[in-house]
Amino acid sequence: MIPMVDLKTQYQSIKEEITSGILDALENTQFILGPNVAAFETEAAAYLGVKHAVAVASGTDALHLALASAGIKEGDEVITSPFTFIATAEAIRYVGATPVFVDIDPLTFNIDPARIEAAITTKTRAVLPVHLFGQPADMTVIEAICNKHGLLLVEDCAQSFGAAVGGRMTGSIGALGCFSFFPSKNLGCYGDGGMITTNSPDLAETVKVLRNHGSQVRYHHSVIGFNSRLDEIQAVILRAKLKRIRAYNEGRRRVAHLYTELLRGSAVTPPVEDGKGVHVYHQYTVLTARRDRIMEALSSARIASAIYYPIPLHRQEVFAADYKDVSLPVSEETAARCMSLPVFPEMTEEQVREVVRVIKGVTGD
Repeated sequence: MIPMVDLKTQYQSIKEEITSGILDALENTQFILGPNVAAFETEAAAYLGVKHAVAVASGTDALHLALASAGIKEGDEVITSPFTFIATAEAIRYVGATPVFVDIDPLTFNIDPARIEAAITTKTRAVLPVHLFGQPADMTVIEAICNKHGLLLVEDCAQSFGAAVGGRMTGSIGALGCFSFFPSKNLGCYGDGGMITTNSPDLAETVKVLRNHGSQVRYHHSVIGFNSRLDEIQAVILRAKLKRIRAYNEGRRRVAHLYTELLRGSAVTPPVEDGKGVHVYHQYTVLTARRDRIMEALSSARIASAIYYPIPLHRQEVFAADYKDVSLPVSEETAARCMSLPVFPEMTEEQVREVVRVIKGVTGD
């Protein structure tokens, strides 16, 4: 069997370090906002090249608290992509704001910067690009648009830990960066976890207050906050993996580039690296008109595959009534033809070749 991601093999390679760290944390008995959380925040901030990193309970919370800390509220509009996980738009709704969906680039699957300015209104307060599948959005253009119009720039980096664009890590470009540490992510823990990055001490402090019930001093609450704190044991796991994130991402790129070489000229269109940034391949997502047949053949060969994402956000039931007159043809066409193949750092050349062999058996290439 070839899984989408092989967490068991990865765990076995770092088991001793993780076990030792967890046992130390258990002995220390400081489970909430303990020393490993503080150390992870410092180490992650240094790696990403930002002044502040604040760990929270999930990637969704990271998006929510980032927008809340910046004062995004009811009546505001936030421009974002419709081709992403629903958490991106959920967070906008959590603070009472309205998602404004802009269609994607057909090659990168990221929000199309050329379409952003046409979506700006007097209510627009922020732009929330998603670095989808590990490919950085075109931040040079998006940052310039935000600066021109005085808009907040918040990055959804849930799938892009370690990706870079223009020499800067994703999460270090906007006013705030939002990360997920869901187990399957490039940097993943063994439960839920997330993080917000910023160079603003004021925003960092606001996030810290919001994540801890609106409190800076115990039992003194200045605002209505939330319970969103990264678990100490998860921080142990993340610290162990952070040491290896460069190697993990290099492994993903090795697998992705082999796929692309082997699939070139076939009936399956490989993902495109636009050359503007470093893609870290959280997913290896292809386009094909023969998706159902290929996925059926892969399943028969005990090879995993998946569709990220089959329904664009503006067509989801929860949003459909509000966006019934919105047409985003590139997102809709991509959703109808996309599929993701297994990709993980430990994947062997033999496994990659087996996946491609099964695909070509269907397409006749």
